Amino acid sequence: MSKAGRIVIAAGGTGGHLFPAQALANELIARGHEITLITDERGMRWQDSFEGTDMVTSSSATIARRGLVGKVQALMTIMSAVWSNYRLLERMRPAAVVGFGGYPSIPPMIAAVLRRLPRAIHEQNGVMGRANRALAPHMTAVGVTVPNPVGIPAKARTRQTLVGNPVRVEVVKQAGRKYIAPGAEGDINLLVFGGSQGAAILSTVVPEAIGLLSEPLRQRLKVCQQSRPEDLEKVRTLYEDIGVMALVETFYNDMPQRMRDAHLVISRSGASTVCELMVIGRPSILVPLPQALDGDQAANARYLVEAGGAWLMPQKEMSVEAVRKLLTDLLEDSSALQGAADAAKEMGRPRAAQELADLVESIAKGGNSNEASGKNGGQTAAELASAPKGEGK
Repeated sequence: MSKAGRIVIAAGGTGGHLFPAQALANELIARGHEITLITDERGMRWQDSFEGTDMVTSSSATIARRGLVGKVQALMTIMSAVWSNYRLLERMRPAAVVGFGGYPSIPPMIAAVLRRLPRAIHEQNGVMGRANRALAPHMTAVGVTVPNPVGIPAKARTRQTLVGNPVRVEVVKQAGRKYIAPGAEGDINLLVFGGSQGAAILSTVVPEAIGLLSEPLRQRLKVCQQSRPEDLEKVRTLYEDIGVMALVETFYNDMPQRMRDAHLVISRSGASTVCELMVIGRPSILVPLPQALDGDQAANARYLVEAGGAWLMPQKEMSVEAVRKLLTDLLEDSSALQGAADAAKEMGRPRAAQELADLVESIAKGGNSNEASGKNGGQTAAELASAPKGEGK
């Protein structure tokens, strides 16, 4: 074991949980820690992104939206997973355990509570996820992306530290390129994506809306759009029919660079996406996923929209005409785009991974969230607890 100590990270298997977990893992490895990531089978698809990290799968289940028999079965699965993780932590003897939400993080974090290990969770969203909400009162510290996220338990308010949402190293590398709004002539780069799985409505409405733009504006557009596999050929055909140069793929492994090159982004508003837009500093039209649990994507979008860094487009209002009008207004107003880019950049926290690592090392050494925030320049737990929701950076 390294002298710095082993840190165990627990996270659900989606990009929204794993991207910030990856950023923290990289920072802690650079500081000499050994890292173990506990996730589910979905998370193992991201193995290549966790170089130098030991990865362990853990079974789990959710009792939400299940009948009585299903709830009992899920509870038994969770209890079995807690016991497995309890024995795993006994063998590892980590210096601290950190959870990033998602129901697969629950058994490892409960095991950490039972073993009385230093422990923290990180909440990426403006609305605290259900797993983190249940765990928060039992944590040594709680790292938050926005002050006083909706749903944070009263017992956890004084344990919170505002660190932001850790973003991947690739994102931070793109943050140095200054945004230059499009002028009266020249190409306009539009990036469209809908999270790791794409979004059907973006594949339909956006190309049709672009097709209704004025000819001079339409000819200047260069579109890069992520599409679901089942929509891929349809979207490509739509752009071909309207004569717009478009690169349409199901996945981009260089998304941070494409975000950097964009004059305007249209996307969902997952926590990682919103934070990456802020760190890189790009204007965006945000379309929250309407079925997101507890409205977390809408809360993420409002955080950036209220700061002047984005425009909100609720999916129920996302008609072809509404998108056409908004695109026309924005693409013909370079000052609006520049202002939004500047506002987004001002909200970014490119050192979030370092600040969260400071917090983790503090609790591992027997400190607390107040001590860590004094070290990294963030707001203290007491200041956050007394601040109105949405206040602070």
